[in-house]
Amino acid sequence: MSLLEKGHQVAATMRNPLGKNKKIATELKDAGAIIIEMDVTDTESVNSGVQQAIDALGGLDVVVNNAGRGVSGMQEHFTPEDFQQILDVNVIGVQRVNRAALPFLRKQGRGLLIHISSLLGRIALPFYGPYQSAKWAVEAMAENYRVELSGFGVQSTIIEPGGYPTSFMTNLMTPSDSNRNESYGDFMDVPAMAAAGFEEQLKNTPEQNPQKVADAVAHLIETPAKERPFRTTLWILWVGEMEFKTTMTSLNS
Repeated sequence: MSLLEKGHQVAATMRNPLGKNKKIATELKDAGAIIIEMDVTDTESVNSGVQQAIDALGGLDVVVNNAGRGVSGMQEHFTPEDFQQILDVNVIGVQRVNRAALPFLRKQGRGLLIHISSLLGRIALPFYGPYQSAKWAVEAMAENYRVELSGFGVQSTIIEPGGYPTSFMTNLMTPSDSNRNESYGDFMDVPAMAAAGFEEQLKNTPEQNPQKVADAVAHLIETPAKERPFRTTLWILWVGEMEFKTTMTSLNS
């Protein structure tokens, strides 16, 4: 929405624009966006969706890789199929989109890839194993593209958000293998407790607004290519705010 307000042309891709995502699709369309149905786990859908975007926009300058799904649970309990599902959305989906867009961007001699990574693409925390593995992979992918595309006028960048009070935290994938739960005893309750505590913490931090991510995307797009940073880190501010609040609470208690 921020890009539309700034006068940019936007093609918004999503699954189920007439179903589950109808509300947001309608809001974006009413604001001037072009809505394209696309599933990043389906190569044919991605190839078709990217071509539709190029045709509808009359070209392509920027690709924002924002699709992703989170997890919560003991890493051992995520089956190979669970891992594959997360990697297919969060990593392979990025590769599908980039591969579909890059021939056009390279041919025109300019373009920008923006990869939405995460705080968890730089550090490892318990109970988010598959998601963290995916984000670390995205970081490496973006680094590789940065070098490999440098001779074509196409830039690869990363934005690393922190945590935000969005529906992302309420739609976390949990492990499908519950047969090993008993061997973990009472510790099995910890992942859910940690996720609930984190979600509550975010709700009590109103200044942690997801608009900051949208603003970072807009800033990258509007920054001249020669001045554009490779990595935009938003989570340092978030971690700093959380540590400050924790310290003040401790001092005032």
